[in-house]
Amino acid sequence: MTTTSTVNNNTPTGAAAGAASSGSASSAQSLQDQFLTLLVAQMNNQDPLNPMDNYQLTSQLAQISTVQGVQDLKSVMQTISSQVDLGQSMDAVSMIGKHVLFPGNSLKVDTDAATGTRVMTPVGVDVQADAHDVVVKISDSTGRVVRTMDLGAQDAGIVAPNWDGKDDSGNTMPDGKYTFTVAATDQNGNAVAADALTYGQVGGVSYSTQGVRLDLGLAGQVSMLDVRKVLGS
Repeated sequence: MTTTSTVNNNTPTGAAAGAASSGSASSAQSLQDQFLTLLVAQMNNQDPLNPMDNYQLTSQLAQISTVQGVQDLKSVMQTISSQVDLGQSMDAVSMIGKHVLFPGNSLKVDTDAATGTRVMTPVGVDVQADAHDVVVKISDSTGRVVRTMDLGAQDAGIVAPNWDGKDDSGNTMPDGKYTFTVAATDQNGNAVAADALTYGQVGGVSYSTQGVRLDLGLAGQVSMLDVRKVLGS
């Protein structure tokens, strides 16, 4: 399988970020120069009998210091944002070829033509807190529940259901697409947050106004933040 990383013009480059920072600095310096020019002119033309008091002078100097500080902070934040974007881009490219789990409820059953081995796509359950009982229900393409798996008590974390491809009666289910749901409860029977995780392989990386996106082929695109577990290459 050939994997590619696509980059479009929505990604800010270091040069663009530098230009924006330079522009902000130039604007701040120009504003400061204008303010000081006006302040000096005001002092030169003040009424000798009613000169500007120290409070007024201090107040106006504080204003220009505040403006300069805001501009400096903006420049620093732009630099940090640029570095974060660069770091995310490098992390995303390193994900190409990796197998990942992300929120979703689909799974697929196939039979290897060469060996006759049943192959189920890996899935997972992300249990958000310690649970007294976790139950997974698998349904066929018509929505009929064919298998109920009681995983028992589980600590917070990602759990693999490991379905064997059979229904509750032990019959082998045909190849095809299935879905699954998850329900977790605590000792008092109260619901515990738990997410179904489905499988995909990262084939490429793209950049958009939504940030870095991982291309998972038929599974679509997901954000880097959606990846709950990396299974390897």
